[in-house]
Amino acid sequence: MTPASRNRALGGAALAAALFAVLGFFVTRDRAPLDAFDTEGRRLEDWADDQALLVDVLRFVEVAFGTIGMTVLTVLLALVLLLRRHRWAALLVVVVMSVTSLATTVLKRWLGRDRPDWQDALGEHVNFSFPSGHASSVAAFAALLVMLLVLFVRRTSLRRLGIVAVVAWWLLVCLDRVLLGRHFPTDVIGGSLLALTVFFLALAFIDPRPRSIAGKAEPLPEVYASEKRLAVILNPIKVEDVGQFRSLVASMAAESGWSEPTWQYTTIEDPGTGMAERAAVSGADLVIVCGGDGTVREVCAELAGTGIPVGIIPAGTGNLLARNLGIPLYIRSAVDIALNGQDRAIDMVEVGGDAMEDTHFMVMAGMGFDAAIMEGVNEDIKKRIGWVAYVISGLKSLMFPAVRVEIQIDDDEPTVHRARTVLVGNVGFLQAGMPLLPDATIDDGVLDVVILHPRKFLSWIPLAVRVLAKSQTVDELIDRRTGSRVRIKAATDTPRQLDGDSIGVGRELRMECIHGRLLVRVPR
Repeated sequence: MTPASRNRALGGAALAAALFAVLGFFVTRDRAPLDAFDTEGRRLEDWADDQALLVDVLRFVEVAFGTIGMTVLTVLLALVLLLRRHRWAALLVVVVMSVTSLATTVLKRWLGRDRPDWQDALGEHVNFSFPSGHASSVAAFAALLVMLLVLFVRRTSLRRLGIVAVVAWWLLVCLDRVLLGRHFPTDVIGGSLLALTVFFLALAFIDPRPRSIAGKAEPLPEVYASEKRLAVILNPIKVEDVGQFRSLVASMAAESGWSEPTWQYTTIEDPGTGMAERAAVSGADLVIVCGGDGTVREVCAELAGTGIPVGIIPAGTGNLLARNLGIPLYIRSAVDIALNGQDRAIDMVEVGGDAMEDTHFMVMAGMGFDAAIMEGVNEDIKKRIGWVAYVISGLKSLMFPAVRVEIQIDDDEPTVHRARTVLVGNVGFLQAGMPLLPDATIDDGVLDVVILHPRKFLSWIPLAVRVLAKSQTVDELIDRRTGSRVRIKAATDTPRQLDGDSIGVGRELRMECIHGRLLVRVPR
């Protein structure tokens, strides 16, 4: 954390603490300035008493977000962050929630303000009132959620939606305390100010951002001396602030001993091929590509076989290649790995078929239901809500009709199947983290094929259960094959996709795995 960031956090803590202290003085010593404001709580409680359904909802909110409920939420959030290897963010969550709870309890006993005498009789609270424990715990948790949304959610629309939902939840709980008469309005304000004080104070000393993955590791031995020339290929529509991104990469590159990077931007006409070619010709020792799966695929294909490693900064919706290589989606961590990670030789796949030019893919190809999903995605919705657009398209395409397909693996005799979708993968995890091909690895020189044929709508349920359980059972519902060369031929025109991008309808796909063709930067 920079000194400026720490000073801002300390400033926020000081302001919240000062406001809390002033409020605490007035409500416990000389309440005259706030009497009129607090007595409005009686009117609100009287109004709520006449709304039977509302009272039931308020009591549910009271129980759900009490001490037990917030403890469960805290533990769950910390565990999720730990599983995603965000240890410092998890520590911040535990510290903020624990200190807030302790401070609330201590201050309640010290200040000793009595509860309102008009509170709802059912489940009447008899302990002290200021500050509100519900308000402080929810405000602390809400502040943590907003921080995590700002840090880890790139899409502006989703981040704003999340922040609005979090603030609405906090306001609901605060209003619940007043409408049930459990607290004066100043109690919930005081609880929220206390939570913000603890949050900002903890934030000044605990940086929740992921630490440098390679920063503490010993430098990798150089096979040959290089000038450490760095080229960056960026899809400019995939980052919110191009200038900020350039500054981040340049500063981290300088810290890691790389040259000032050269920059190239992709266009609709050239999604990365020409830029990658120019970077290779200019003698770059490392090429960093920032964009979605389509941009990454084009750059990787052009640099395959050159011996120039590719650093991937995932900035798309699926980011399938990055996910399967263990590259984090947090931009700073991904840049760190691109600059300081180790090189890994991975496979790429050459692909051809009818009504298409010969091309390639890094992650997967498919015919049928999965391709219909990609074809049916509304791009405007995708820009606004990201991966949810795929869910909407998937629901629309769920009963895509089964087709008759002929599949040939290597030089074996072709086999005939009925299938709703056929997927050929170079990796194990596909969209939404589904382990459709659990035995697939990206550097084994082998393609994994899965044939899915749920006969009825309800057949998707056992299919999903078997996929998530990584079942090895093979039958008509889920069939699996492996080989270095795969040919799929459908009886009718069928939607097709490569790495999540629709390539139109056709009847054939021919694929061959090229072993160890590309060098990519991965975590050490």
